[in-house]
Amino acid sequence: MRLSLKLLSAFACAALAACTATPVPQTAVAPRPATAEPFVIAANPLAAQAGLNVLKRGGSAVDAAIAIQAMLSLVEPQSSGVGGGAFLNYFDARTGKLTIYDGREVAPAQATPTMFVGPDGKPLPFDTAVVSGRATGVPGAVKMLALAHDEHGRLPWNSLFGDAERTADEGFIVSPRLQRMIHADYAENHAPDVIAYFSKADGTLLSTGDRLVNKPYADFLRRLAAQGPVALYAGSTAARIIERTRQGELSGTMTMADLAAYQPVKREAICGHYRVYLLCAPPPPASGAGLIELMGLLERTDIALRGANDPQSWFLFAEASRLMYADRDRYIGDPRFVRVPAAEMIDPAYLDQRAQKIGASAGAPPAAGVPAGAKVAGIDSTLEPTGTSHLIVRDAEGNVVSMTTTVESIFGTGRMVDGFFLNNQLTDFSFSPVDDQGRPLANAVAPGKRPRSSMTPAILLTKDGKFAGAIGSAGGNSIIAYVAKSLVAAVDWNMPMPQALAAPNLLARGPNFQGEVTKFSPEILEGLRQRGIHLKPGQGEDSGVTAVLIRNGRIDGAADPRREGVVLTLPR
Repeated sequence: MRLSLKLLSAFACAALAACTATPVPQTAVAPRPATAEPFVIAANPLAAQAGLNVLKRGGSAVDAAIAIQAMLSLVEPQSSGVGGGAFLNYFDARTGKLTIYDGREVAPAQATPTMFVGPDGKPLPFDTAVVSGRATGVPGAVKMLALAHDEHGRLPWNSLFGDAERTADEGFIVSPRLQRMIHADYAENHAPDVIAYFSKADGTLLSTGDRLVNKPYADFLRRLAAQGPVALYAGSTAARIIERTRQGELSGTMTMADLAAYQPVKREAICGHYRVYLLCAPPPPASGAGLIELMGLLERTDIALRGANDPQSWFLFAEASRLMYADRDRYIGDPRFVRVPAAEMIDPAYLDQRAQKIGASAGAPPAAGVPAGAKVAGIDSTLEPTGTSHLIVRDAEGNVVSMTTTVESIFGTGRMVDGFFLNNQLTDFSFSPVDDQGRPLANAVAPGKRPRSSMTPAILLTKDGKFAGAIGSAGGNSIIAYVAKSLVAAVDWNMPMPQALAAPNLLARGPNFQGEVTKFSPEILEGLRQRGIHLKPGQGEDSGVTAVLIRNGRIDGAADPRREGVVLTLPR
């Protein structure tokens, strides 16, 4: 039921202990602005400029997102691409409604619960599975973007790929970050397609300043522009995807029928309160419920009063994170296959109960709680490696896209088709279908199932339903922590957004406490040690947050300084 009272009453819940948190449908509560200052925030300058060029031509936020994704697939292939999946959170300025477009990959029809279990009955080594053909899920980003374009596009589909096509044809200059990924030592870096694509004529790998040309991708984009999604999901490209996933010892089972059958899903956002905002993000199989639970737990502490220089702030953040991850890891999965207590995880009474678990010092990893209606589920150990990219767009009418997109880990499986990498998204499933006690896992593999995702492209609304901000990040299972830290820094500690994103990252999950040790002061590190937390360096791609808050009518936006992103605006 889509009633404006639903949104308004959601804010009243903060004062009523009996009010149950539920996924909140968004409705026509905000007037359509005459004009809004358009902007683009993306993790690569060429991608951001492609999006801004679309806005200059009068394109919508969704139009710009399509152009950005097409360019990211070329210039940031370690993070996302047309061979992967995405979640898109869309705010309609005219109606005030939020819509989630789920473009998550799915397991092929012939997938089995034990496809990542070896002959010895043990889970396959991750580095073996990640580059295998069976790691690739049926890609969803392109069909999802096409659906969003059908509903919210303004410019013709075939007009949105020109910048990416020209850049692929003419080449682009390898950036320092792409060089770092090309020269890294992950399993994917040793894949033949990766080596071939990033090698120069003399056999050495490309470095910063070298030009990278991708004619096959330019050709594919021409067909994608002319034919629409069928260029990926049928015909020669689809056949090559199937062929490439069938090669090697651990071959995949994807078929042309799997590609043809893929359908994106429209969902209602799951929403909860954070300070003066309504925080809305994708429901399962994404981790919006985890983000809202973490912010709800932190709201029940005095972290806002303490500030960034108090070790107790970071202790509270770590302990709240561990409680959230225990719940998220236990219960979140594809809601078509398992009963997910997402609304119950963010219920105020449950948050009150869980917040009481935060003590004076860190102890053993906290157990998952038992939200109302939750069924017994196994203890999950899914790795969810780092990767991914996040972008935010607002168009001239005030419509907003907050989108997180990924091919999973660096360069996906390392296998390439028509100039783009194939995802390794199915390694986001648990490799074993049961835990050590034989209990079924919510995130076990099943045919047609979407793997659990840490992606949380969020949008913040004011009490009267107006757009107040957006945020999301890259980083595998660290995404939730990266986004939460940035929200605490920007909202609770009132840091300008660039400073908020630059603040040190801390990830606490189970027995592990990781973070940017060199960015914390000695006093904070010692204070954490006194509270039982011995922080160790993290790993992977680091965070990739892009975020914006509307403060006093002005745009306070930033891209994570750990990457190469930019904020571009189009003056009214």
